[in-house]
Amino acid sequence: MEKENEENLWIGQYVLDEQGNPRPERDLLTWAAWYETAERQVALTRFSWGRVSTIFLALDHDWRAPLRVEPPDSKYKPLLWETMVFGGKLDGKQRRYRSREEALAGHAEAVEECKAAQRHF
Repeated sequence: MEKENEENLWIGQYVLDEQGNPRPERDLLTWAAWYETAERQVALTRFSWGRVSTIFLALDHDWRAPLRVEPPDSKYKPLLWETMVFGGKLDGKQRRYRSREEALAGHAEAVEECKAAQRHF
């Protein structure tokens, strides 16, 4: 593959703009440079037994999305956020979301589920 094609390879990569909104990034090298230093943590709740973490994934994780050469149109909503539990009774529990708002609500829900699970065991 030629260098110019590698730089414009579309693998579902996104960056966050200044307002925290995702936007497709066509240039793979620009995306990689952003990814290396970006603050992708959306929410983090720590417990004595572990943590619940929600992050911006920066890659579309919707395996059902069709393969594309170009970024999708604005109507498509990629799976770009993830909440995951590390430790405790729900270790490994994970959910993915199509918006930051959904991710924050899902994080709060996961925290409550973890609290309840720890109380019942």
